[in-house]
Amino acid sequence: MRPNIVSEARLPARLGQWWEGIPFLTSSVVIVCGAIYLVCLLVGYDSFAEVCFWPSAVISWFQVYRIYTSIIFHGSLLHVLFNMMALVPLGSELERVMGSIRLLYMIILLASSNAIFHLLIALLVSFNPFHPIQYLMNECAIGFSGILFSMIVIETSLSGVQYRSVFGLFNVPAKWYAWILLVVFQLLMTNVSLLGHLCGILSGFAYTYGLFNFLLPGSSFYSSIESSSWLSACVRRPKFILCTGGNPSGHIPTHLNQYTTSRGLLSGDIWRRLSSWMPQRETSAQSAEDSNMFPGRGRTLGSGRSQTVSTVSSDSSLEARLLDNGGSPNHPPATGADQQIVNGRQSAFDGATAAAAGVLAHHQGSVVSEEEIQKLVEMGFERTQVEVAVAAADGDLNVAVEILMSQLG
Repeated sequence: MRPNIVSEARLPARLGQWWEGIPFLTSSVVIVCGAIYLVCLLVGYDSFAEVCFWPSAVISWFQVYRIYTSIIFHGSLLHVLFNMMALVPLGSELERVMGSIRLLYMIILLASSNAIFHLLIALLVSFNPFHPIQYLMNECAIGFSGILFSMIVIETSLSGVQYRSVFGLFNVPAKWYAWILLVVFQLLMTNVSLLGHLCGILSGFAYTYGLFNFLLPGSSFYSSIESSSWLSACVRRPKFILCTGGNPSGHIPTHLNQYTTSRGLLSGDIWRRLSSWMPQRETSAQSAEDSNMFPGRGRTLGSGRSQTVSTVSSDSSLEARLLDNGGSPNHPPATGADQQIVNGRQSAFDGATAAAAGVLAHHQGSVVSEEEIQKLVEMGFERTQVEVAVAAADGDLNVAVEILMSQLG
């Protein structure tokens, strides 16, 4: 018998399986950038003066097309390979969350904002009255790395991780991850655009803080594009991810509510938010939506943590008491610390839970009868749920009611 058919698969089969797992838009960007570099290599085109992002040309001759042509051209084989290998995990994760059309819109938005930041900083540095530096206006930048830095900031801030690994060598705090990558690339690589990468980080933070929310359309906009006839061939492809039925706010979740962003811009509250490098995780409905978008257990700051610890401790105490008393038909009533946990949980429930606690106080230590089961059913518990709880508690109403209350929590 063959031990493992997957491990014995040949390299083409593995590459094919890996490629099929990359969503539509991410794989399309990889194909476009790779094909453009291959064509440039074959025809001997290596000046890139007509397609790079050149601040002086954009301002003097209003060559706005450079904003978008510069991100799909690359200067060397290592350049395009490194950028595309970095795009595959980042783009695939964001595309599965947002949808293919929504991610395309976000890439265009980030490319535009990167260019605006690039122009503003270049103008400020080049024409300041103290120490003007003119070379930034004549810098010719190409490559997808500016967009990648924006994606790194967005994905890192939304994932909720505390540390990130830099090339598998060492871990750094997540909030400094993009900045450390910026420094590492400047130190290890030559001919790297510091301003292009810096503007990508700034755009990522601006998107994460919700500054671009007024530019993000709703779900109906993406649905209308997906339902158009000219895109039907792409939509039918299995790797294409629809935006319909995804995040109803029309964009990837951010740490600011879309209804409060405009008020922050008008009232000056945005300057307070910009005082910290990374936004705090909120324990709100928007954060609950974020947790559904990104699977796994997130870590929150503030009072939410103590509440979670209390709930977990209560559930662990309940399970330990059930295991200790599992073989005996009679169980003593909960006392001491256990009773305090029960009382603490009862204060967080509504009227139905409080009524169940009253039944617990009146019938402690007695045999559960059909009338008592019916009372619990009338309080809102399902009969099957009540019977299962009573059976699990071996007829002890004390433990049965606690099981029911823990399921409500």
